[in-house]
Amino acid sequence: VVNLLGISITVLFTLLLVFIIVPAIFGVSFGIRKVYMKTLLKIFQWATLRIERGAKEKNHPLYKPYVNGIIAKEPTSLEEEIKEIRRSGSGKALDTPEFELSDIFYFCRKGIETIMDDEVTKRFSAEELESWNLLSRTNYNFQYISLRLTVLWGLGVLIRYCFLLPLRIALAFTGISLLVTGTTVVGYLPNGRCKEFLSKHVHLMCYRICVRALTAIITYHDRENRPRNGGICVANHTSPIDVIILASDGYYAMVGQIHGGLMGVIQRAMVKACPHVWFERSEVKDRHLVAKRLTEHVQDKSKLPILIFPEGTCINNTSVMMFKKGSFEIGATVYPVAIKYDPQFGDAFWNSSKYGMVTYLLRMMTSWAIVCSVWYLPPMTRQPEEDAVQFANRVKSAIARQGGLVDLLWDGGLKREKVKDTFKEEQQKLYSKMIVGN
Repeated sequence: VVNLLGISITVLFTLLLVFIIVPAIFGVSFGIRKVYMKTLLKIFQWATLRIERGAKEKNHPLYKPYVNGIIAKEPTSLEEEIKEIRRSGSGKALDTPEFELSDIFYFCRKGIETIMDDEVTKRFSAEELESWNLLSRTNYNFQYISLRLTVLWGLGVLIRYCFLLPLRIALAFTGISLLVTGTTVVGYLPNGRCKEFLSKHVHLMCYRICVRALTAIITYHDRENRPRNGGICVANHTSPIDVIILASDGYYAMVGQIHGGLMGVIQRAMVKACPHVWFERSEVKDRHLVAKRLTEHVQDKSKLPILIFPEGTCINNTSVMMFKKGSFEIGATVYPVAIKYDPQFGDAFWNSSKYGMVTYLLRMMTSWAIVCSVWYLPPMTRQPEEDAVQFANRVKSAIARQGGLVDLLWDGGLKREKVKDTFKEEQQKLYSKMIVGN
């Protein structure tokens, strides 16, 4: 038994080294993951058709996710809508600026519409799929249909948990260990081109190994627009692995809060080899100090581009929410990047209010694969007539348009906070202006 176990471990490590680790080091691929993806697509299509046929035979209603929302709303102003309510109710137009009881119906209707079609809350739940990916996590049609389908699902569970999961954990452990060891060793070298060269390739090698630990299949577009030194790279945020996705194709200075535990060990090792910008918990709240540190970094054109996710929280791969204006006040060149995941193979969204990091990583590593597209957009600079908020919105719109995402004005912080009083006061001011004038 011991001999068999030893032989098995040796064979597994050899396969990992030959087919995954060595190709990752040199940034090449044998195309195994693409064949794997095409095979999965055929199985998913067959399983979905079998579910639909079985549902028809048993007269089960099929759940169809809505994409464009429940309520179709026309972009009209408060004044126009209240005028229409008054005309339909009393036949009077808004000739005299005075309060009418029928005006209440406008606010009632708006409130009910917002409750039924909440643009914020539904951006923090898993994206519902029309097809079944044998995971039973993102499709409400999962139920017993036939013996063959159940056996196929059970076989998928065995493959994901008994083969893919151990393999991915081994790869993740290898990548993280090499990252900590490599950056620590490089950190002792004197500053210069040699240190910069080694640091870059150590980071790229380790991130590529971590990408393979998720069986990630990434398509990069317009690489000629990749971020350059002295700039800021901003991207939409779906998952913590966004960092790995981008860093496996480029070399960035990370920005973030100092952590303890394993994450703290990794951060301390990385900063020895590369000028990352880490903040203490108390410093993060000091907006001026953060802006000063970032400005000093981007003014040095020899330093790496900073990677920032201005939304400040993860959104469920359907939308882009409000960008915080801090990184757009600095005056540096901004390199927008759009990231869009294909949810057919696994849901990359991290609902941090529902799952801890360990649970989330377990769900990721027991998915079939992580498939995504990355678009590097042309660099953008702040125009003379723009303020930081307008510039942030322009960059956000460009990212949303390229990634096929919904462009929302809401703050992602509403995920955990109540709506600010200023939003309520804005509606009150609009109505009061209509009644009593400016």
